[in-house]
Amino acid sequence: MTATKEAPAQVEQHTIYQIPIDQRHGRARDLFTIWFGSNIMMLTIVTGALATTVFKLSFMGAIGSIALGNLVGAVFMALHAAQGPRLGVPQMVQTRGQFGSIGAVLVVAIVVVMYVGFLASNIVLGGQSLHTIAPGINQNVLISAIALISVIATIYGHDLIHVYARVLTWLSGLALLLCFGWIVFIHGLPANFLSINGYNAAGFFGMVSVGALWQIAYAPYVSDYSRYMPHDTGAKPAFWASYWGCVLGSVLPMLLGALIGLLVSNGDVVSGLTTLTGPAALAIVAIFSIGIACTNAMNLYCGVLSSITVVQTFLPDWKAGPVARGVTAIVLTSIGLAIALWSAQNFLTNYTNFILLLLYVLVPWTAVNLVDFYLVRHGDYDVASFFTYSGGVYGQFNRAAIFCYLFGIVIQIPFVSNDLYTGPIAKALDGVDISWIVGILIVSPVYYLLARKHAVPAVGLAE
Repeated sequence: MTATKEAPAQVEQHTIYQIPIDQRHGRARDLFTIWFGSNIMMLTIVTGALATTVFKLSFMGAIGSIALGNLVGAVFMALHAAQGPRLGVPQMVQTRGQFGSIGAVLVVAIVVVMYVGFLASNIVLGGQSLHTIAPGINQNVLISAIALISVIATIYGHDLIHVYARVLTWLSGLALLLCFGWIVFIHGLPANFLSINGYNAAGFFGMVSVGALWQIAYAPYVSDYSRYMPHDTGAKPAFWASYWGCVLGSVLPMLLGALIGLLVSNGDVVSGLTTLTGPAALAIVAIFSIGIACTNAMNLYCGVLSSITVVQTFLPDWKAGPVARGVTAIVLTSIGLAIALWSAQNFLTNYTNFILLLLYVLVPWTAVNLVDFYLVRHGDYDVASFFTYSGGVYGQFNRAAIFCYLFGIVIQIPFVSNDLYTGPIAKALDGVDISWIVGILIVSPVYYLLARKHAVPAVGLAE
């Protein structure tokens, strides 16, 4: 039973603090639309194109690797969804329950950097996409316009972002169907389409890793969009709604990107989409660009809450409100916009290196967080302790969590394979990157054993 109604036209009053029970609202199906609608955008299409342009896979190889990576990665992403209704706080605040009040600062700061990076990536693509249908307007002006729309949605907050994604579920979904239909049945595919490129293990598993990372990269803010849900929402409904929303919303546009990647000779997926869809391109690109602004708002919203979390760690009596969120959003947007304007000309190279780097620092965090929540504490945390400088029952530092996090990054290094570095084991595997699999499989049991040995008893859920 919902206690309050959605209010997208009002500025959200809450920031990082626990959402009171009588202000919870929403249904599990809202988690499907927030993840489905926000994923159908140009950045997802460009990411899917990596399968055929960078990893040189055939279309069938792209289908297999994209589907496998997203199906596996989304398990970890969706498991975080149940934490929101249970605890009512943002994901990074809840991280204090594993790492301690000060120990969590490192992880939270990395998340801020990560989402500013995604913000910049999306701003670039949004501006470039609009420029293909409005070449008479300076590209930097269009990039700035996408940034402006994003920051406005962030200032209004949680409910407006949910409504935005709900509308995009229909608009972007129809645009995606139109793309596939136009390219396949009107433009047509070459006779040798299925034989273009081929299979190579390094490319296949490389794309599996990209798909898994795409999902795992959402983990630091999944509960930010489920924390308003009623406490009795249930773990299974929250999991499956988030899981299928994010899998379907990611796989379908990625497959479109892989398709376009095989049909363009210069690797320019954005221009290729415009060319291949002919007169329909105007509506399609406009919708996907609007979608980018929605995803930007989601990234920025998480970055803002995480930034406030860092500051509140050292100023525990500070009660950040909507003004603090708005000011922080403007600051982070300015930084992201500066990065976007600087990197626009070398976007694809910068973006590929960026997402590969993220994988290695996110994997051990998600392993620690999920093991602690589901296997060690079974969802029982003293929420009041999250907001004290001393860390309450969790202390300022959890040595076991910090050790496992750093150990998880180090243990992946020999298995890393990318343009920046290739580890010795990855070389022996012919360039196949399985670092994220190794990180999860090793960190999870190690943390479980250490956490059980030095467990902090939960005081109980503060509601």
